[in-house]
Amino acid sequence: MDSFEGIIEFVAVAERRGFSAAAKQLGCSTSNVSRQIARLEERLGCALLSRTTRLVSLTDNGTVYYQQAKDLLIGLQQANEQVNQQQIKLTGTLRVSAAGGFAEHFIAPALVLFAQNHPELTIDMDFNSRMVNFVEDDLDFVIRYGELTDSNLIARKLVNRPLMAVATKAYLQQHGEPKHPSHLKSHSCIVSNNDVWKFDHENGPESIKVKGRWRSNNANSVLDACLRGLGIAYMPQSTFQSAVADGRLVPVLEPYWGKGTSSWIVYKNKRFMPLRARLAIDFLIQHFANWEERETTHPLP
Repeated sequence: MDSFEGIIEFVAVAERRGFSAAAKQLGCSTSNVSRQIARLEERLGCALLSRTTRLVSLTDNGTVYYQQAKDLLIGLQQANEQVNQQQIKLTGTLRVSAAGGFAEHFIAPALVLFAQNHPELTIDMDFNSRMVNFVEDDLDFVIRYGELTDSNLIARKLVNRPLMAVATKAYLQQHGEPKHPSHLKSHSCIVSNNDVWKFDHENGPESIKVKGRWRSNNANSVLDACLRGLGIAYMPQSTFQSAVADGRLVPVLEPYWGKGTSSWIVYKNKRFMPLRARLAIDFLIQHFANWEERETTHPLP
């Protein structure tokens, strides 16, 4: 093909389902859009659009061509941004949702560093564990702990989060120390997001349903309840590292600790996202590339 003329107009019409809407998006006249697409169809030797008085739809050839043309435009835009990103001043608002101590103690400080590198960028960070709607909430990405269940979303692993079980010395002196996960059935357990705790040992994985006097989806409240002797807690290791290091908490069931799960960056499955979001995600992935769960001294979920 000798010319790329008409491709931008064609993609706009295909996505907006109309010539007037496409013209409004592109900031040109409807006649110009129609003329450019007619020339494109003439060069290709086939009809790309089926036109009626009320509806514009893609032909079979148009559907195939749209996918290729869309990829071409996205690739061109991303290539331009990649070449110029060192000179680009990121603007607008980066909207992020995150929850828990990991987000508070690590994600937020990392995004502060990112903001310092881009002084014209605004960051709106929502600390909320509820399920989010990317469209309604207008979010660029979220930070979540656990398995991804929505196949329409993309998840990139940020850090691994192996588990640790702990209690106070006073609790263990009063109630005894469990030597096997099954012993937890006779103990008061502090429940976070799940009352089924998963352990690993030489005979394979084992799941134990636990119960107790305190339940919360907030890591800091679970840590506080454990420190006050309400029972045994089981969460990612970094939640308890400081308290274990200074003797306030004692590890239990260490041979059976589970591998846990991971914290993820989750975003909508779309081919193109704002440069500010893409660069922020890349920044976080690089920032946490060598992060180890047991090396930190800050409480996390």
